[in-house]
Amino acid sequence: MEKFIERIDQLWKQLTGLAAGEINKLPQSGSDRMYFRIKAAGEGTIQSAIATYNPHIQENETFLSFTQSLKKAGAPVANIYAVNEEKDIYLQEDFGDRSLLNELEEKGFCQEVYGLFQQSLSKLAHLQIKGGELINYEHCLTAREFGKQAILSDLLYFKYYFLDTLKFPYDKQALLDDFDALSSYLTHTETKHFMFRDFQSRNIMVQDGAVHFIDYQGGMLGALQYDVASMLWQARANLPEDWKDGLLRYYISEANQYLAHPVDPVLFTIQYNGYVLIRLLQVLGAYGFRGFFQRKAQFLTSIPQALKNLQAFTGNRKMGIAVPEFDKCLQFCTSEEVLARFEPLHADESTPLVVTIHSFSYKKGLPPDPTENGGGFVFDCRGILNPGRVEEYKKQTGRDKPVKDFLEQRTAMPDFLNSVFDLVDISVSDYIRRGFSNLQVNFGCTGGQHRSVYAADALARHLRNKFKVKVELKHIEQEAKNWING
Repeated sequence: MEKFIERIDQLWKQLTGLAAGEINKLPQSGSDRMYFRIKAAGEGTIQSAIATYNPHIQENETFLSFTQSLKKAGAPVANIYAVNEEKDIYLQEDFGDRSLLNELEEKGFCQEVYGLFQQSLSKLAHLQIKGGELINYEHCLTAREFGKQAILSDLLYFKYYFLDTLKFPYDKQALLDDFDALSSYLTHTETKHFMFRDFQSRNIMVQDGAVHFIDYQGGMLGALQYDVASMLWQARANLPEDWKDGLLRYYISEANQYLAHPVDPVLFTIQYNGYVLIRLLQVLGAYGFRGFFQRKAQFLTSIPQALKNLQAFTGNRKMGIAVPEFDKCLQFCTSEEVLARFEPLHADESTPLVVTIHSFSYKKGLPPDPTENGGGFVFDCRGILNPGRVEEYKKQTGRDKPVKDFLEQRTAMPDFLNSVFDLVDISVSDYIRRGFSNLQVNFGCTGGQHRSVYAADALARHLRNKFKVKVELKHIEQEAKNWING
């Protein structure tokens, strides 16, 4: 981490002539990109910036090329301040920490947030059509165009990573024929423009009432409808039906201002429905891949809402094409039987279960269990690289941000916890169902200071979020130290 910060500081010095006042790492997403916020040490024209480190040079070149073109067209994307010689670090404009998703989650479905969605769709239409005229599509990361093969790829992604995990018997050839027909139908559009590819509220930043776009490096030529479907049907946003319908009508009116030949709203909506389906299935495939195959438990918890979105879609929307075997599979995916597989049990006021979670030091011995249950899980964290061996972390704990960054980014802790979640979830579900009152989970490491503390906190957060269950959390060594020092 230190080497990245040093290199970022060097690039900042080249840009401003001064050393940075602060360089702080930001939370990492699912990609290899690492983000840092730089704050200036004194007065200057640039008071803050976002530094991106990405070892994938082609992806950086694509992002920089697209940004230059979109900026020239007047799209709300970041200014690029500097790029290093290796092209693996670049500095860009800082739009702050608040996304449109943050605004929605904190303020709810109010007129102010609706206005931000309208602003986003208006600027999207301009970016797609006017910005797309300046894009060099030779720089696209994968395919130049979101055509039949790309749509088929998304459909097969859903088939292999979600549908096939359900063990539902279907006619494989008939389903593939339906996939082929649907992908051909969706690619028959009169015009194609720049397709953002991941246009969701988390990729829209809000600063001083204005929206700004990030993370469009996966863009390509494609139908206008795809990005609108991505935004309005984002599972986490869970927009109400009247918002979806009203915002779609608004987008069509905005797009028609920039098109030489305005679209027919009815025909546009029919094809839009097809792209909504593609997007919903691509999301389910991604959740299935991350959850079932990469064993990242947090993605499995997102499946119920994604299935409810699919259920709402299949019950009310028409695509203008008959795909009977596909329809049969979709009906099964949105059945109560399948929804029940993924909906976790939730504790309520009458649930007696209390999960007691400890962090402890193996040097001091295992924590006792005074309940009638007589003990529970004990997880040994000593197989994880120890941050306590790094001088700067010795006096910190698993609750300090530098230690958390170390464990998340430089150790096997994320994989370790995914396995822990899988095991503990089985018992918690069973205990809630059977009315048991106690379960103990212990995390041990050498000193009970770093790894076990982090892991105990992570499990407590996971169980509260997923099961709404009562959790009693105790860091044995840390509380003993605080008592002595106090």
